[in-house]
Amino acid sequence: MEHLRFSRATDKDFSKTLRRRVNSYFKENNISKKANATMVVKTIVMLTLFFGPLMLLSTGLVTSVWLLFTLYVICGLGMSGIGMGVMHDAIHGAYSKNKRVNTLLGYTFNLIGANAKIWNIQHNILHHTYTNIEHADDDINTPFFLRFSPHAKHHWSQKFQHIYIWFFYGISTLLWITVKDFVNLKRYRDMGFLSKKNEFKRVLLSMTSWKLFYYSYALVLPMIMVPLAWWIVLLGFLCMHLITGLLVSVVFQIAHIMPETDFPLPNKQGVMDNEWYKHQLATTSNFAPKSKLLFWLIGGLNYQVEHHVLPDVCHVHYKKINSIVVATAKEFGMPYHVKKSILHAIKDHMKMLKALGKQQNLSRV
Repeated sequence: MEHLRFSRATDKDFSKTLRRRVNSYFKENNISKKANATMVVKTIVMLTLFFGPLMLLSTGLVTSVWLLFTLYVICGLGMSGIGMGVMHDAIHGAYSKNKRVNTLLGYTFNLIGANAKIWNIQHNILHHTYTNIEHADDDINTPFFLRFSPHAKHHWSQKFQHIYIWFFYGISTLLWITVKDFVNLKRYRDMGFLSKKNEFKRVLLSMTSWKLFYYSYALVLPMIMVPLAWWIVLLGFLCMHLITGLLVSVVFQIAHIMPETDFPLPNKQGVMDNEWYKHQLATTSNFAPKSKLLFWLIGGLNYQVEHHVLPDVCHVHYKKINSIVVATAKEFGMPYHVKKSILHAIKDHMKMLKALGKQQNLSRV
């Protein structure tokens, strides 16, 4: 990846024009690119949705199975909201101009069982820089039974991936907080990240401590305090992760693993054909742009195009700058992908997975 780079000979005017117009919008309206009062309220709501039910589960007052599952489902929505609508902006540096605030809110990811350090490498560095590029974008680095890129190795079992993918989406966050973070920690060290003296050991110790803390209050304490069988509490906990896993996986995958999005490869010199901004437009898709509820629930990530070309802008502004991005893309003849609804997007995502499972060397379906 250190040899992989984007073309600098094309489309410079597009990126300069887009940045200038977006900056003018914020300046002329005298508003910040970062979080506003709406974002602060959302942060409080999402944290409350997650921690409120867990506090109730830790009191011993919950005696109904249905109430227990209801509270864990609410936790799942809160966990998704923290991940997509609070932590995500913070780690991108889009929440606040103050780095300490971003760092502090980034730790909310640790509070829900994951790890901010590992996420920054996987998402900010690898995914956002090398979107949909085989062997570079870690979001399309999958086990052998899944194939998210037409350039990935084919296996016979992938023929059915559009069917069984839902199981793996559902358990994705559970695997994430128990196994994936540790696997990625070692892998990223081997890739050259975490190269400072004792950094690997410090991150490993910190990550392990955070995860033990998470399991203690999200699972162990409710098992002790709730007067129901331990396995019922465990099922409620798994239900919480099922909700979170499905929401998070679907939102991130239908933005890139789509029939219209590109999966480009570099030439022999390691150079991509497109400039970075055009690459983001070609490999990313929006969905359900008119849904206010979805926008609020998933941290504006139905506007993935805006997020990928302007990751330092807080998501609460995506709707307002959408017209600027669309108009500028059209003016410069750039691709701009969008699906009218989330159901339409999921349908096309399944279509893409089915085609990839048939071992087609395709960039369009």
